[in-house]
Amino acid sequence: MSERSAAPAGLALVESLVNTLDVESGADALETADGRARLGLTEEEVPGARELRESLRAVLLAHAGHPPHATVTPLGDLLAAAPLHVTIDAGDGSAALAPADARPLHYRVAAAVAEALVAGTWLRLKACEAETCHWAYYDRSPAGRGRWCSMQVCGARAKMRRYRAK
Repeated sequence: MSERSAAPAGLALVESLVNTLDVESGADALETADGRARLGLTEEEVPGARELRESLRAVLLAHAGHPPHATVTPLGDLLAAAPLHVTIDAGDGSAALAPADARPLHYRVAAAVAEALVAGTWLRLKACEAETCHWAYYDRSPAGRGRWCSMQVCGARAKMRRYRAK
């Protein structure tokens, strides 16, 4: 959908997961073997991944100041069961949060969110305001007040609708 560059670091995983569903067309990449492989998922993990995806989308909509798109399981509830641990690099002594288990998607998302909180980038990952889109994007605008995944597509459509309504 968007020509924007991917979100930084671990947020790219969150962005990628949310964007497995094209809201406008209904196409769900989690239905395909390639889509599941990109996220390291088995078919059995897909229902949980979909639940996580929509909870993330609701939070990203909130980051952009929009109401939730649907009633979802709170993200905090989903990530509460995904423990993290501190890793220390023996070479330089740097510390990082890592998922307790690298396989489950919930664990990897929890680590990405924790990393983004520390980096101060979590609130910059948003979902597009357009009801037919809700695509996840990383807001690189200086003020951090981006509203659409693409000004050329979703932003232009919204401005045209407002213009026609006048």
